[in-house]
Amino acid sequence: MDLAGIIAAVNNFVWGPVMLALFMGTGIFLTVRLHFLPWRNLGYALRMVFQRRKQNEGDISPFQSLMTALSATVGTGNIVGVATAMVLGGPGAIVWMWISAAFGLSTKYAESVLAVKYRQTNSVGEQSGGPMYAMRDGIPNKTIGRIMAACFALFVTLASFGIGNMTQANSISTALQSSFGLASWVTGAVIAVAACCILLRGIRSIGVVSSIVVPFMAVFYFIAALIVIVVNFDAVPAGLMEMIRMAFSPSAAAGGVGGSIVATWLTSMRWGVARGVFSNEAGLGSAPIAAAAARTDHASRQGYVNMTGTFFDTMIICMLTGLVIASSGMLGTVDPNTGKLVSGAQLTILAFSTVFGEYGKYIVSIALTLFAFSTILGWEYYGEKALEYLVSKRPAIMAYRVIFSAVTFIGATSALEMVWNFSDTMNGLMAIPNLICLLWLNKDVANECFEYEHEVVAREKQGEQVDYQQLKAEGLH
Repeated sequence: MDLAGIIAAVNNFVWGPVMLALFMGTGIFLTVRLHFLPWRNLGYALRMVFQRRKQNEGDISPFQSLMTALSATVGTGNIVGVATAMVLGGPGAIVWMWISAAFGLSTKYAESVLAVKYRQTNSVGEQSGGPMYAMRDGIPNKTIGRIMAACFALFVTLASFGIGNMTQANSISTALQSSFGLASWVTGAVIAVAACCILLRGIRSIGVVSSIVVPFMAVFYFIAALIVIVVNFDAVPAGLMEMIRMAFSPSAAAGGVGGSIVATWLTSMRWGVARGVFSNEAGLGSAPIAAAAARTDHASRQGYVNMTGTFFDTMIICMLTGLVIASSGMLGTVDPNTGKLVSGAQLTILAFSTVFGEYGKYIVSIALTLFAFSTILGWEYYGEKALEYLVSKRPAIMAYRVIFSAVTFIGATSALEMVWNFSDTMNGLMAIPNLICLLWLNKDVANECFEYEHEVVAREKQGEQVDYQQLKAEGLH
């Protein structure tokens, strides 16, 4: 077996049933452990995203922190991943993406709480945090904690060059070349220069750019998708019914909006959960690195803010893509040139083209470009903080920023099948120590959650604006 075959085999094992069960099991356990508060307080969390508050200790605002995390999660998975899941797992995969996201709210909340709780200030006055610090400082067995932290940081650093860089740049160049005829080297050069200009200035620059780009690209895609859904609305009820039917069908099913797609509920669950995790990253441990940079008065507050990323990413954007494809009648289309089912970005383009015609490919290409570029920015920060944990030398960090920007050119101009599998494997390996850490430190998460619920949430739901740090200083909590 060659290297590519070995990497593919390892990737299939890492993202196999055991791993998916660990993701779902951790989310279910934390949801119950936290008395369903992440679900019960979702409305409260969504209000906090847009609320202006007193500035506390940290590098960027809570909103910028969420946008940085969303910049990394809202990417190719929302366009390519959803289409792939619906072809391989049937329309029912979307239902399982939703279910995994529901429990992923608790997972994202918990990992963000731990990131803020155990964060520290680095040599240049920036906040550094994430699962590696929670593992090192929170797990009672220091030897195990340090080993887990080092492994996690290494996997994040490696993954940042793959899933957070080369594959995203490749998606951009492929989309722009097919839609606008733009040469891949031109795209690669523009991406590399733009990324370098932003990344050399650090997290504050990333936060500012993300807070502009992410809302714009989300609204742009939301409006375009909504137009397709409204125009094809007659097929939406049938699409929703087919999603639900195939999500829980005990035997292989096909027909309806699924066209020639055949899948059992186990297949739907596998691809729905896997692509859902790939899209929203709940449980991977990446988003908490951005959460740790936020100015916040309590770890639980930022936990609630950051968990909304899973809601926006999977429950809104991925669902919109799913409905666009399901209502378009394009699912199950066979490519006459290859004889294979149309999948990925091409399927999403076909779905948008049912309403926008030739302009469908331009809409998807622009959305994919914005989504993927923002992912490059978010993942650079993740990789940088992971490298900082391992090395902690400023020259090494600055060199990483430059090298990371340059690597985007390679990604934009190269074939990347092996890189995709390698990146997917690194993502899966990241999740193992992170999920173990969440289960190990569930008491820490619960204590933060219940304290915040008692001291702050109840009062803020009644209209007060509470600063926990001030309460603590006054001895009123």
